[in-house]
Amino acid sequence: MAINKEAYAELMNELKDKNVTLVAVSKTKPAEDIFELYKLGQRDFGENYGQVLLDKYLKLPPDICWHFIGHLQTNKVKFIIPFVHLIHGVDSYKLLSEINKQAKKNNRVINCLLQMHIAQEETKFGFNEKELDETVARLTNEPLNNINIIGLMGMASFTEDINKVRSEFKYLKSLFDKYAQLQTLSMGMSSDYKIALEEGSNMIRVGSLLFGERA
Repeated sequence: MAINKEAYAELMNELKDKNVTLVAVSKTKPAEDIFELYKLGQRDFGENYGQVLLDKYLKLPPDICWHFIGHLQTNKVKFIIPFVHLIHGVDSYKLLSEINKQAKKNNRVINCLLQMHIAQEETKFGFNEKELDETVARLTNEPLNNINIIGLMGMASFTEDINKVRSEFKYLKSLFDKYAQLQTLSMGMSSDYKIALEEGSNMIRVGSLLFGERA
């Protein structure tokens, strides 16, 4: 299926006066579809596999900002460090250290989001509040000079209960507000981005709305 140009136009109109970044989640979609959205002006795209991301990076225009949005394994970090724009799902100090190590080798400073576990589902990854506080304190005392923690991200429970989703987003916003140095709050996907925006998100990740359901 080709991209949904009408949905993209509506979404961009909705975000027009808001300071919100739209990350188009292009995972499992071919480079041709990404290029169609690129021609409409979209520049931020999200992928969840390092090798696939590398392949698409080599095929597509160099001014695309590639976001790594999956669960990143430490042994895959080196493949994306030379060009990745933002790593979303950093969920351990060990992963931060590896990103820092590979970034240093490439003479880059990599922007990262710390992933918070805000949903009730065990399948989701992320720090809890205590681990967040400990990690921020550790980075303050022992800086990793080739990473830049610019914000937090989190995924709400996969549920029809809007109040539950809203309360999880409110909680994530309260964690974000504790740290004045953070700029980016990534929460909200195709099914719940409207609630996320109402609760203070300034980065949303939308896939199926733009590209159709994944195979």
